[in-house]
Amino acid sequence: MATSKAAAKRKQGVWAENIKTIVYAVLIAVGVRTVLFEPFNIPSGSMIPTLLVGDYLFVSKYSYGYSKYSMPFSPPLFHGRIFGSLPHRGDVAVFKFPRDNSTDYIKRIVGLPGDHLQVKQGVLYINGEAAPRAPEGTFIARDQGIRTELRRYQETLPGGVKHDILKATDGVENARRPGFDPTREFDPNNTPEYVVPADHVFAMGDNRDMSSDSRFMNSSGVGFVPVENLVGRAEILFFSIESDPNDAWWAFWEWPFKIRWSRLLKPIH
Repeated sequence: MATSKAAAKRKQGVWAENIKTIVYAVLIAVGVRTVLFEPFNIPSGSMIPTLLVGDYLFVSKYSYGYSKYSMPFSPPLFHGRIFGSLPHRGDVAVFKFPRDNSTDYIKRIVGLPGDHLQVKQGVLYINGEAAPRAPEGTFIARDQGIRTELRRYQETLPGGVKHDILKATDGVENARRPGFDPTREFDPNNTPEYVVPADHVFAMGDNRDMSSDSRFMNSSGVGFVPVENLVGRAEILFFSIESDPNDAWWAFWEWPFKIRWSRLLKPIH
């Protein structure tokens, strides 16, 4: 009888230790996810060529300080940011969609508070100066099995940040159309001038003609992004795999050939 009681106590002790280990592991994971790094994946092509569908990346949570959106489920514990700092122009950042404050978006920050931005004939102007872009040939984009050939440029933002963008059209035909008024008829390649309010930033996708971003000010568009909505800065790709809706999920022998090995551990710029 004594032996069986001792065995029961040992069993209870093992279960207690296992539970404590699981609790500690969860707390550590939540802490790392909240304070240091959080993984994200890319489901759409709005940031091609910088980010591809099927990319998996780490976002640094400390880069811009912490808001309620830094924590799982965004609990309303406080307003604003703690240890907050503005992004640098050119950062690729994750933020909560301002219309619902819950959906994760990832775009490039091109405008800071007080900046004047406008797109004219497909060219981005910041504070009255065109962001220079140099042609780099063509880029074949594949999204959900659809193949599109786009023009590729290297764009240089004020401050010297260089990154690649894609363009399908520059909207020249609209800009030259008699009677075209960008203040009444919206064209993402020929926009009105935007003035970024205090405590907000302006975000755009690198795949310029296939990105819903801050150019869209309607009730379903991104518009200006509150600094409070920033989740963190995209830092490094840790995995990437080609995605095709026609692929059979059970064909595991094809998986190694779908991995984009050259993108693994690639810094994001």
